[in-house]
Amino acid sequence: MLDAVKTGLKPEGDRPEEACGVFGVYGPGLDVSHLTYLGIYALQHRGQESAGIAVADRHDVYMHKAMGLVPQAFDEKILGNLRGDIAIGHVRYSTTGSSLLVNAQPLLVRYQHGALALAHNGNLVNALELRRELEAKGHIFQTTIDSEVIASLIAQLDTGSVEDAVLGCMEKLRGSYALVMLTKDKLIGVRDPYGIRPLSVGVIGDAYVLASETCALDAVGAEFVADVAPGEMVVIDGDGLHRRQSPVAGKESLCIFEHIYFARPDSDLDGRNVHTIRKQFGAQLAREHPVAADIVFPVPDSGMSAAIGYAEASGIPFTEGMIKNRYIGRTFIQPNQDIREAAVKIKLNPIRKVLAGKRVIVVDDSIVRGTTSAKIVQMIRDAGAVEVHMRISSPPVRFPCHFGIDTQTQAELVAANHSPQEVRQLIGADSLGYLSLEGMFRAVQMEAGRFCAACFDGRYPFDIGPWMKNDKYVLEND
Repeated sequence: MLDAVKTGLKPEGDRPEEACGVFGVYGPGLDVSHLTYLGIYALQHRGQESAGIAVADRHDVYMHKAMGLVPQAFDEKILGNLRGDIAIGHVRYSTTGSSLLVNAQPLLVRYQHGALALAHNGNLVNALELRRELEAKGHIFQTTIDSEVIASLIAQLDTGSVEDAVLGCMEKLRGSYALVMLTKDKLIGVRDPYGIRPLSVGVIGDAYVLASETCALDAVGAEFVADVAPGEMVVIDGDGLHRRQSPVAGKESLCIFEHIYFARPDSDLDGRNVHTIRKQFGAQLAREHPVAADIVFPVPDSGMSAAIGYAEASGIPFTEGMIKNRYIGRTFIQPNQDIREAAVKIKLNPIRKVLAGKRVIVVDDSIVRGTTSAKIVQMIRDAGAVEVHMRISSPPVRFPCHFGIDTQTQAELVAANHSPQEVRQLIGADSLGYLSLEGMFRAVQMEAGRFCAACFDGRYPFDIGPWMKNDKYVLEND
């Protein structure tokens, strides 16, 4: 998103933060607002700063959105007032300084051909260019997010067919996007030509559901039908589901971090279960980086599946070595450094009686900035571990992501500026082992060319050069 460019305040966590989750349902006769509430609740892991739902009743579009988690944003009274046949929902993550209600989604635009509500997961690299073109034609923007650029462009291109306008918009967009949209009588889902962000279709009887992940389909009792194909638009109306392909050509490039971290373990991507893939990452990691130790445990919860795979492949007992407090927010949004550091200790607490006197292997999904990893290693040592061996179930993150992950510059990536041995010293571990790029693709059992792994190898799905400078967006007027 446009507002993903840093304001000078840097996140302190090691997690690669992703933009959001989207959900939609076309269900005449169903309680679509409550179904959407359940759907975005299931996608809460993809965004925790704001939540919103828009509904259409064939006459108009109504919406409610608020800051905070899904149960904080909605209650029974609010949901009871959101009545209609079609609904879309959104949960959002944003960077420090842009967590504002005005930027929450869905976005609702009203124009000459009606109303359009839109929810977006992804990031455009040419958003500023498009925004300036629209501003030159007199358009006034209310937000700082690229999703408004998409909605405004569709409204401008609509000459009577919103479907044609969406396809025309796709010809102008560059970047990643999984979109769910509604008009007063249609539900529309779109995936960018490279399929960088996921989007799935499910059914509940005669009703259709769209969701970022299949776990949200499960949450509402929907049966999985298919993934929206890269570059495909699906339109659901009174005549059923219709598919149209964008003329824009792209090479399938699902973000590999969906398998590594973003997606919930109970979701399926491209027909493969995420938990199973992560176990295979861990098993491959054990083969590549064996070490003598007494126990294996994860950094909860993101390292859980890989740690199980590592333990099974190595024969070293698996246990829980740290407990996660699930009632604390992300550590980096605290107001100052001292409180952030204290929050890490509140969020993760080692089990001293398990770790004392042990040689331990701790498995995590990634190291981005290195700050949290160093604190974790020190906490484990303070709990009495005699050796701490860090194992990472992905390759070193060396390149910035421009498609929706909060790593915009190489300067903030510890592996881009330090060798694995130097990273080991910085985090204070006795040894450090990353999963190799080749091993990662071997574990996922799909050819490398079907994924975007640019954060590891610098090979972006398409040339981003025309829109980038010095690894960040040129936003001097924004």
